[in-house]
Amino acid sequence: MYAYLEGKFTYKSPAQVYVDVNGIGFEVNISLNTYSAIQSLEKGRLYTHLQVKEDGHVLFGFSEREEKEMFLLLISVSGVGAATARMMLSSLKSEEVRMAILSSNVKLLESVKGIGKKSAERLVLELKDKVGKQLSGADLSIPVHNTLEQDAFTALTALGISRQQAELSIQKIIRTEPTISQLEDLIKKALKAI
Repeated sequence: MYAYLEGKFTYKSPAQVYVDVNGIGFEVNISLNTYSAIQSLEKGRLYTHLQVKEDGHVLFGFSEREEKEMFLLLISVSGVGAATARMMLSSLKSEEVRMAILSSNVKLLESVKGIGKKSAERLVLELKDKVGKQLSGADLSIPVHNTLEQDAFTALTALGISRQQAELSIQKIIRTEPTISQLEDLIKKALKAI
């Protein structure tokens, strides 16, 4: 219903912010990552999601659109409510959650308070394809660190490999073989890893 709110921050805490939009004050629940982003700002924009329940309406706000999109994906999973999703986005950045889901890193997801092994496995199972599709149309959020990796990435994408698959396979090879120094070897191993 509300895409975003833009106004003056009249009250800020690590869990909540009041946004004054032309004299109307909105109480918005936020994550710690959003709090860190707006902590020093007097005014700004928060991307919002209005949750309508039997016992009331709750507004959630995010400093970045990606964080809002991740929140919406998380609450779409059975057993993951808004409070748990906000806890996840307070403990981990949205990119970290995305990478944990894509790489099936259940341990990292379990490290969040309120997420058990079954919930973490359900998150991976239900969101892996959705997160992958979301990444394939978006700019790559996984950093490419050096020219060897950049050249390998360029070569793989020129061969028709998706940006996401190319980056994930390069990162996998770099993690398992940090001493790799030949471009040709990196490309061959990355192709095998896909």
